[in-house]
Amino acid sequence: MFTKYRRRWQLSKAKPGDGSPLQRYRLWQLLSRSLFALELADPSGHRQVFEVDVRHLRDSSSSKRPAALYRDGVQTHQGNLPVAFPVPGGVIEVATTQYGVKRMHYIGDDGHEQVLRPDPRSLEGRRARFDRRYPRTSAVIGAVGLVVLLMGLAVTLSLATEHITRIEVVAQHLGTFTSPIRLPAWANIALPIAGALAATDRALRLKSTWMAD
Repeated sequence: MFTKYRRRWQLSKAKPGDGSPLQRYRLWQLLSRSLFALELADPSGHRQVFEVDVRHLRDSSSSKRPAALYRDGVQTHQGNLPVAFPVPGGVIEVATTQYGVKRMHYIGDDGHEQVLRPDPRSLEGRRARFDRRYPRTSAVIGAVGLVVLLMGLAVTLSLATEHITRIEVVAQHLGTFTSPIRLPAWANIALPIAGALAATDRALRLKSTWMAD
């Protein structure tokens, strides 16, 4: 039920496009743009290329919306994120976090899911190419990133619990808690940076987690 209403809400955010052509991906857009593609067949069997262009520096207050759908290079829809674009046989769901793309999936009417293919010139495309060429190294990077996120979560929860139990009303009923984790000054700086890098890596692989958020 929740998924149904969420889909309906996201579809309502997809507005008609302006018919403009898709701009070529440029090297200087690595940190500000994501581009994904998917080939689908229309009811007559004709193959069409659908591409989703996400501009990370735009938001709902921008004159142009941050996400746009293109069919064979022509803009057909645009919308604020998160959004679902209607395509033959299903929808394309698009969502982002502060670290990058969170969701770029084609959802068929039969429930089948498929991740769109990143443009090879984009950061997501370069990360996917690295994963194909060096799968073991890529797996190690992913594992280290996950450990960093778990460490960050543990530190955050521990310190948050300590601060909450210092509140007089809470302390009277539950007692106080002293965090056993005490990081040196350099670690207090390094851990957030490492966590941001880990979250960015997971976003580039479209594997964002609630821990990263």
